[in-house]
Amino acid sequence: MKSDCLKISEGIYWVGVLDWDLRDYHGYTLDGTTYNCYLVFGENKTALIDNVFPGTSAQLWARVKDAFEKEGKDFKIDVIVQNHIETDHSGSLTEFIKKFPEVEVYCSQMAVNGLKNHLPSLKDFEFNTVATGDTLDLGGKTLAFVEAPMLHWPDSMFTMYMEEGILFSNDAFGQHICLSERYDHEIDEYILMESAQKFYANLITPSSMMYMNKLKEITDLGIAEKIKMIAPSHGQIWTNPEKIINQYVDWATGKCKDKVTFVYDTMHHSTQKMAHVMAEGVMSEGVEVKMYFLHEDNRSDAVTDILDSKAVFIGSPTIMNNPYPSLGDIVYYLTALNFKATTYTKKAVLFGSKGWGGGANNKLATDLESAGFDIAETYDTIYIPNSDVYDDCYEIGKKIAKEIKDN
Repeated sequence: MKSDCLKISEGIYWVGVLDWDLRDYHGYTLDGTTYNCYLVFGENKTALIDNVFPGTSAQLWARVKDAFEKEGKDFKIDVIVQNHIETDHSGSLTEFIKKFPEVEVYCSQMAVNGLKNHLPSLKDFEFNTVATGDTLDLGGKTLAFVEAPMLHWPDSMFTMYMEEGILFSNDAFGQHICLSERYDHEIDEYILMESAQKFYANLITPSSMMYMNKLKEITDLGIAEKIKMIAPSHGQIWTNPEKIINQYVDWATGKCKDKVTFVYDTMHHSTQKMAHVMAEGVMSEGVEVKMYFLHEDNRSDAVTDILDSKAVFIGSPTIMNNPYPSLGDIVYYLTALNFKATTYTKKAVLFGSKGWGGGANNKLATDLESAGFDIAETYDTIYIPNSDVYDDCYEIGKKIAKEIKDN
């Protein structure tokens, strides 16, 4: 295969893989992604930072060879930095060890058992473990390591090329997006930030306070002020790192817009109609509304908007005294994402249509409270909503919109 590398700094190359066809990754819907890998040429050693899924490495090998040709150096990798053990970052490690049997592999202590478990052929391999503050001299280029547990796995770490201030941040600051352009400034800002928000909402939210602690740590170590570029493992490279660092602070601390996200499903259109009327009430106060109809829409998109919303309206019919299954799914997901990790408590409104005794709202209220939401209102109706019900729905939407604007 023939593929070209991209020089991002003197002696530094992007050599990753464009996965144009990936549409789902552990329940996260996407339109392709990239597996970003980076080659660092020092005077004495050459280091590869991360690798890719098994079966997708042909692009990686081709780009690596292209980089060596551009540098005019013999084809030999001396060091592999394994920032994370998940297989989209480590799945081709054995290929490189087989090709370069004397290669040194650097990773966190937490990564060792995971790598040996994921890659059984390496069970006797000697890894070099590093911790925050450790460095590696490649000859004129220094790599510094920062452990970053739970951003977003326990083994995760960052690698910093100190002389040029390039932070190889692994999953942090990434986006699941696959485009021909490599840099942030080369694409539409809305697409970039929407993709970054979706990545944060679905993968980083549970670690929000850990992010804030890590930011303080690298600031205290004097690393944060030296960051000139962020090169994540997925998506675009940030040439304006302050923008995404500050945006992560907003998301981590729960900074929200005057915005309401509706998430609902329906059996016979009653709950759906109630959602539409409630949305009219919210919009009447000039508050932004996002709508997700779970018959068609995916939970990973819904939580993207929930992340920066001050309130969420959850609409579910009652089925066998419980919420409609699609609502149970997303509430279960919200519990896992742990919005309690942020400092802002979002309001939740529960509504829907029932046939007789109901039960959906009670179950959802219990689950959402445990997920960190403040139950502001519950409302249901019997079967088909009438004009009085629609009036109530409109007023509920209006009331909640006023409350979040005043907050």
